[in-house]
Amino acid sequence: MARRGTPGRGKGKGADSAKAKGRPERPGSGRGRGEREAVSRSVGGGVAELLPDRERPRGWTLLIDNAPQSHVDLDDPTYLSFAYQRRLGHIIDLAAPPLQPLHVLHLGGGAFTLARYTAATRPRSTQQIVELDAPLVQFVRDHLPLDPQARVRVRAADAREGLGRFPDGWADLVIADVFSGARTPAHLTSAEFLGEVRRVLKPEGRYAANLADGPPLAHLRGQVATAAAVFPELALAADPVVWRGRRFGNAVLLASALPLPVAEFTRRVASDPHPGRVEHGRALTDFTGGAAVVTDAAAKPSPAPPPSVFENP
Repeated sequence: MARRGTPGRGKGKGADSAKAKGRPERPGSGRGRGEREAVSRSVGGGVAELLPDRERPRGWTLLIDNAPQSHVDLDDPTYLSFAYQRRLGHIIDLAAPPLQPLHVLHLGGGAFTLARYTAATRPRSTQQIVELDAPLVQFVRDHLPLDPQARVRVRAADAREGLGRFPDGWADLVIADVFSGARTPAHLTSAEFLGEVRRVLKPEGRYAANLADGPPLAHLRGQVATAAAVFPELALAADPVVWRGRRFGNAVLLASALPLPVAEFTRRVASDPHPGRVEHGRALTDFTGGAAVVTDAAAKPSPAPPPSVFENP
């Protein structure tokens, strides 16, 4: 789930020519005979819609029930439009030396944006996507086909159920970006879930999650406290206005059993077109404010975003 508005410039060779206003163009906007049209289909999570990017000839934004989910440029899969996806892209970049293949498990599929990015930047990587919404998977495959050379397998299953099928120590990186009705399901917010994530990771592996919350950030504080109960090393990236509790938005959590490249991650997040801030160590512990660890018995979905989050400015 991403806040609609101005995504800003993305990563990739086309970053300097990215759209100044990040809103996808709808059909009938007067661009003439070559105008691409939006396409839509009913899927398990509601109505999925692909809107053409007016600045990128093969760029598309995926929305589900009007909530922006992903952006894909079929000509340049290294282009990451949404801020939270750029931050996850930094995590992929820092997971190993450049071009080194990875084993990556994606919980949540969307338009397969990050799997495409990984395949382009780290050829020969082995990737698995677990996505509950099989009709959505087919919709994306029909209109935004994966590179047949990419080693990406898509499984139609619940994220936690699919995670449980992976062997111990399989993944270099587990990325969770799961939203149902713009909310993360409760069973993907608990310490028991994160225990399964750690089981599937290699000893040096890393976990990254797209989280969403707004004032007073109770969900985000609880998620950091819960991750700290499972992983000794944490970092959290978010926009300054989200950190200050002034706006609903996305935050990217990074966790591992081993020390993280916090300095380089911080530098990259701070140098993004829309700069973010990274907290770790004592400052992140203080941020939790004594929040309780979330267990399966007490888990709740992430909070619903206010309607204004999905309104164009």
